[in-house]
Amino acid sequence: MSKGLPVKKESWEIVIAPRSKVFALDLGSVWRYRDLIFMFFKRDFVTTYKQTILGPLWYIIQPIATALTYYVIFGKIANLSSDGLPPLLFYMSGIILWTYFSFCLTSNSEVFSKNSSLFSKVYFPRLVVPISVIMSGMVALGIQFFLLAALTLTSWLNDNSLVFHLQGILFIPLIVLHIALLGLGVGLIVSAMTVRFRDLVFAVGFFTQLWMYGTPVVYPYSQIPVKYQWFFHFNPMTAPIETLRSVLFGTQGVPASVWMANLGITLFLLFLGTLVFTRAESSAMDTV
Repeated sequence: MSKGLPVKKESWEIVIAPRSKVFALDLGSVWRYRDLIFMFFKRDFVTTYKQTILGPLWYIIQPIATALTYYVIFGKIANLSSDGLPPLLFYMSGIILWTYFSFCLTSNSEVFSKNSSLFSKVYFPRLVVPISVIMSGMVALGIQFFLLAALTLTSWLNDNSLVFHLQGILFIPLIVLHIALLGLGVGLIVSAMTVRFRDLVFAVGFFTQLWMYGTPVVYPYSQIPVKYQWFFHFNPMTAPIETLRSVLFGTQGVPASVWMANLGITLFLLFLGTLVFTRAESSAMDTV
């Protein structure tokens, strides 16, 4: 370059940069890549059961086996209350919701590490992958809800006194949405943290198992001593599980204060998760 000649400034057609240094989430970009979400959704579903013998039947086998185990351990041996419901129906209603939440949490906790080869080569909003995970988990949840319906019909044929509110089905999408947002929020937080602390992945399963025992999955909220009920205001999985049983089978449910507290915590975790995730994605590939 000759001395004294002006340096020509490079111009770019597209510049990828966050809209804000504080909160870099661009929902418009996520929406524009909605076709990619469905591609990842299809990929996850196909690859999970492509080389299995039973395939999607595992969606049925797993909750049945778990419910039977809980029935023997917590129903027969520990003699815990099932809130007036047939024990298998009580356990199944809690298991299918908790399984979906656990899937969303654990799957999204390794987004960066599992997709590092893809993220390092192609640009797209990284939030696309966690959203596709939430959608793929709904396939299993839908199948298991049909299983719950079959178990409800069987229980009703054996006991005509069983209460079932058909209109309660209308509340199921709202309950599932609550759990999906919670699983997404917590999963994004863990995923952002595992960029620097890889061993945190090993603690997720243990933490999730402990969380389950702090949730009314194998015991009803109505049997919790009053002096301990304050704790369940801070467990955002309490209201969805108890509300499902309440709207479908007429159990006691939870007070409105628990629902409001659970919803507030869920929205906070979702906001925090998207915040730390979008801030971590810019440097994640340099660390993973």
